[in-house]
Amino acid sequence: MRLDHLSYAAGPDGLISTAKRLGDLLGQDFVDGGVHPRFGTRNMTLPLRGGIYLEVVEALDHPASDKAPFGQAVKTRSALGGGWMGWVVSVEDMAPVEERLGRPWVDGNRHLPDGTELLWKQIGINGLIADPQLPYFIHWLTPELHPGNAGSDVTLTCIEISGEKQRVKDYLADEFKERTDPYTGRPAEDVAMRWVAEHGTPGLLAAQFTTPNGDVRI
Repeated sequence: MRLDHLSYAAGPDGLISTAKRLGDLLGQDFVDGGVHPRFGTRNMTLPLRGGIYLEVVEALDHPASDKAPFGQAVKTRSALGGGWMGWVVSVEDMAPVEERLGRPWVDGNRHLPDGTELLWKQIGINGLIADPQLPYFIHWLTPELHPGNAGSDVTLTCIEISGEKQRVKDYLADEFKERTDPYTGRPAEDVAMRWVAEHGTPGLLAAQFTTPNGDVRI
């Protein structure tokens, strides 16, 4: 289990403008990630060092965005002005997660502008909607096309989460490891996880980055 990516919902200025604003802060351009036909959303992505990536995601005016939990989550966050929607961990085997959560994974796919199709399984969006401090899980069926493979000069150093660390540890079960255990499969790799228990609303509050132009907190 490892940190796979962070999701940021587009604000009132829309997908392209939101991605440009964040890209300007980080000194790197997002690229068009294409459309999620099953979810009624589209995204733009930015690779980070270590095989992690950021996505800015926007709900389309399409029935799928009203029916699919992922589309609903994006719409809800965008309606609040946009911002961090959640964090995602990748797993090698989805079966234990299915058993623990008591529901099946769903298929995910995304078509790049050139027609290339990315495929994965995911589970846990309903958990994210109910309790935004929780991550959701992904298993890539096309790992060679992972957006984090492109390489980057930008490093994610810390994610700040409002909530209860024990709640998240229980949700991730025995696979969760603290950063201080550097040789096992902790979900955040070398990314620190800072818990802000006193904040009133649970969820991903901020992310910190090291860039060629200095440190950035979003």
